[in-house]
Order: sequence, then structure tokens, then C-alpha cells
Amino acid sequence: MKTSTPRPLSIVVFWLPLAATWLMMALELPYVGAIVARMPEPEVNLAAFGVATALAWLVESPIMMLLSATTALVHDRASYLALRRFAFLMNVLVTMGMLLLIAPPVFHFVAVGLIGLPPAIAQAAHAATAVLVLWPASIGYRRFYQGVLVRAQQPKRVAYGTVIRLISMSATAALLALTVRLPGALLGAVALAVGVLCEAVASRIMAGPALEGLPGQPSTASPLTLRGIARFYYPLALTSMLTMALMPLVTFGLGHGAAPIESLAVWPIVSAMVFLFRSGGVAYQEVAIALISDDPRHERVVRRTGLLLGILTSVVLTLVAFTGLQRIWFEDISGLEHGLAVFAVWPVRLLVALPALEFLLSIQRARWIVAQRTRLITIATVIEGATLAIVLALAIGALNIVGVIAGAAGMLVARIAANLYLEACERRYRLGTLLEGRDST
Repeated sequence: MKTSTPRPLSIVVFWLPLAATWLMMALELPYVGAIVARMPEPEVNLAAFGVATALAWLVESPIMMLLSATTALVHDRASYLALRRFAFLMNVLVTMGMLLLIAPPVFHFVAVGLIGLPPAIAQAAHAATAVLVLWPASIGYRRFYQGVLVRAQQPKRVAYGTVIRLISMSATAALLALTVRLPGALLGAVALAVGVLCEAVASRIMAGPALEGLPGQPSTASPLTLRGIARFYYPLALTSMLTMALMPLVTFGLGHGAAPIESLAVWPIVSAMVFLFRSGGVAYQEVAIALISDDPRHERVVRRTGLLLGILTSVVLTLVAFTGLQRIWFEDISGLEHGLAVFAVWPVRLLVALPALEFLLSIQRARWIVAQRTRLITIATVIEGATLAIVLALAIGALNIVGVIAGAAGMLVARIAANLYLEACERRYRLGTLLEGRDST
């Protein structure tokens, strides 16, 4: 069914709640980390909390694209039930992965043998990771129902769920801090777990009206099957897993470049700052999927609006990076001493184009998700990872560039490579379509 072309303003209104959701999630871990930092033994507990959340993210990565999959594939009651079976199966698998991870011999091998954690930090991280055992499945559950909400063009309810998550997380942290004596890492993990469980339940409740409005009759002649969904989804899962691997790759490079200690110290602050501006671009993927799925003719205005939002976001980041505002962020907000704050300036300046490139990537991914050609997205991520590794090897190994500068340059060049590949795929597709049209006439 063809629908009227959305206006740019209506697209922005649709996007804003999802952008706010990603912004709130970007602030979540720094917020909990600030609580942990104010408790006894902050060094041990901050390190343990960071390891626990990083491991939970890694296990979670296969289900991160469930939101996009649901937005693209759920058109009626039958497709909803088919994708729900698949999502629940994925949630069982990631929960089994967490249970395997927290088995003492396995965790000891990962934490001590691979990561090299001291015994005190490894013990605290093990307890915190055990608390997060249901974290990945809860994320998968709520992302599935968030996809239903986005598909129904109810993005405000997604944002409401995130607000519930933050409130319940904060209340849990405050209650535990006032009533019991828990290590900071354990308290932070409990707060995160409670928050995401509350959000998952809220997402299911808020999706109720949208589910009731799904057509009872299948909208396509070929119904979804588990095998068909798996064939569509596995490149997306692989993409998420590869994306998660990019950050450890950068960290490895920082530790081997010039000024490794300074680079490792400022990189989390730099990447967190840039992600605040990139988060809107990440949120735009679901906007593009929902609107293009409604009518492929919407692609032009969706693309144009997204690119404009990306350019404006990069302009704002440029203003921050090249004025005194960057000092406020690094020194007053992030608490870096002046020497480290100066060290962090140029990496951010190198990355000012990244928000615009993030919007472009979301538009490009949405186009191929709707077309159910998700393998191209995985190839683009492989190209991004390979380019990042090559740039880091050249910048650090051959040129001995400061690690944090090499990391920023590598991220920028790698993202451009992924964008160029997907743009080339789009041009080939359009050329092929044009030639087929001429042949048919």
C-alpha cells in the first residue's frame, strides 16, 4: 500500500524520541560509573564494573539488531508470531552464553588468562557478571517489542521505556546504597539489571495496542519461516559482533603507539563525547527502515533529511571541538587534568565528520535491510574493520604516531571505506534497475 510522502519535519518529529533514547543510553554507563566511583575501593570496582559490562555487551551483540529486524519484517500477525519465536530462541541462546561465561573455570580463563586481571578485580567482575546473566535476554526482549513500536510509528513509547529504565535503575542504586553494604561493582550491576528488566516489561505493555492493530491476514504470499528469518538475520548478528570487536582493536593500537598511557587515559572520554553526537545517527536507522518499508518512494526524502541532520550534528560537534567548549567538556565535566585535556583535543577534531557519516551509514543499512540483502551490511563492516587494522598498523607501526591520534584517524578512514562500499552497491543496483527497465521497453 502506497502512503503519502512524509515531510522532513514529520521525519524529524519521528526521529527525536529515538534519538533521545540513544542519548539516554549513551549516558547510562557513565552515570552508573559515577555512582561506583563514589563508593569504597573505587579503582577495583570501576575496573570490575567495566569488565562485567563489556563482557555482557559482547554476549549481547548477536541480538542488538532485533529492533531493526522487527521494524523491517513485522507486517501482520503471522510475521509477528514467526519473528517472536526467532527472537525468543535468540534470547535463550545468549542466556546460555552468559551461563557458560560465568562458570568459574571459563570466567577465570577469560578474566585472568586472556584479559590478565588481578585476582581482586577478577573476583569482583565475576560477581557483577553473574548478576547480569539475564541482561542480554532482557535487551533482546525489549528490542523486539521496541521494533513493534517503531513499526507502528510510536517512537515516543520507546523513549518512555528508556525513562522507566533510568528511573528504576537510579532508584535501585539509591535504595541499595542506603540499606545494604554491597561492593560498588555489584551494586552497579544490580542497578543495570533491574533497569533493563523494568524497561523490557514496560516495552511489552506499551506494545499491546500496536499488536492488537496488526492485520490478521498475511500481507505477503510467502509467510516468514525460522529458516528464512535466520538467513535474513545472521548477517546482522555478525555485523553487531564485528562492530563490537572494533573497540578492542582500537584499544590494542593505543597501547602500542606513542604516548600509550596518555592515549589509553583519554580515549574513553574522547569516544564517549563523540558517541553523544553519533547517537542520533544510530537512531536514524530504525526511522529509515520504518518509512522506507511503508513505501519505497519515501527513500529520497528520508535520505535527504537524514543527511541534513547528520551535517548539522557534525557542525555542532565542530563548534565544540574548535572552541573553548571542548575545555569545558574535558576539564569541567570529564575531570581531566589540563595536560590530558589538551591531549584529547585533536582526536575529537579528527572525528567531527563521524556524526554525518553515522547518519549516512544508517540510511545505507536501512536500504539493504528493507531489501533483505543484509549480507552487504556485513561485508561493509568487514571492510571497516580491515581498514581500521591497516590504518593502525601503518600509523603506529610505520609512522610511530601518537596512539590516540592513530585511533581517531583509523576510525574515520574505516567508516569512510564502509560508506563508500555501500554507496557503490547502491549505484550498481540503480544502474542495473535502469538497464532492466530499458531492456523491458
